[in-house]
Amino acid sequence: MGGNHHQKDTKGTKLVVSILLNVVITASQVIGGIISGSLALLSDALHNFSDVLSLLISYVADRLSKRSASTSKTFGYKRAEIIAAFINSSTLLIVAVILIIESIERFVNPQEIESNLVIWLSAIAIVANGLSVLLLRKEAETNMNMRSAYLHLLTDMSASVAVLIGGLLMKYYQMWWVDSVLTLAIALYLIYMGYDLFKQSLKVLMLFTPEGIDIEKIINTVNQYPSVEAMHHVHVWQANEHETHLEAHLDLIDDIKISEFDALLLRIEAYLHKEFRINHVNIQPEFNKNDAKDVIVQD
Repeated sequence: MGGNHHQKDTKGTKLVVSILLNVVITASQVIGGIISGSLALLSDALHNFSDVLSLLISYVADRLSKRSASTSKTFGYKRAEIIAAFINSSTLLIVAVILIIESIERFVNPQEIESNLVIWLSAIAIVANGLSVLLLRKEAETNMNMRSAYLHLLTDMSASVAVLIGGLLMKYYQMWWVDSVLTLAIALYLIYMGYDLFKQSLKVLMLFTPEGIDIEKIINTVNQYPSVEAMHHVHVWQANEHETHLEAHLDLIDDIKISEFDALLLRIEAYLHKEFRINHVNIQPEFNKNDAKDVIVQD
């Protein structure tokens, strides 16, 4: 218990450090972008500001997810981190659209840019974001919320590398159009990185059947068990990344004892957990009940 608590506290501490680093980067890039006239630097600052928001959301969600369930919140705050991942991935896509519009306008009307400032600020951003990426990398492997924060930081580090290259090209070759092209490239990269996480988190929030779970296979297997007439009225969803639920009605051939049904239920639970990692099962037994027997029933 103590080790797990320490691990969770460490995750929160890493988020706080990343937040502070990104506040400094954002402020310096906004000032530098205005002074230098670089849209790529300002776009990087905008993305960094979205990093600050995403990290704050991730931090709050991380704290909420530790709270216990209660009679008024029977699931506790298990979905807080999924909501955070959804908000963070959404902001990535929104920021990307804004950057695309701005880059097209700047491409039509290119401006001379103070490249030295662009070079130094993007280099600082690379170092700071690189540190944040390293801090969150381990947690990002197992947690959707932390992965959303990690993706924000990773894309911003990549964007800063692009801005640095652009600054060098502008300094030595006066290629001012590179600024708008880089902004467009950053925007497209944000869409590429954010869409998959957006889709995953949306599926969980919409209670869609998790990927890899074959409901028809479950039905066919359970229907072959002794005393089972038909499994129907099936719902499968995720409460969060680590908790998958199944509820269903089970039409029985015989009017069996509760102890016999319990033995059947244990067998079904073991199968569902082993085959599909479903760890919460709620099955309603029925005998000669006149209700809809469809596998999927719209309430």
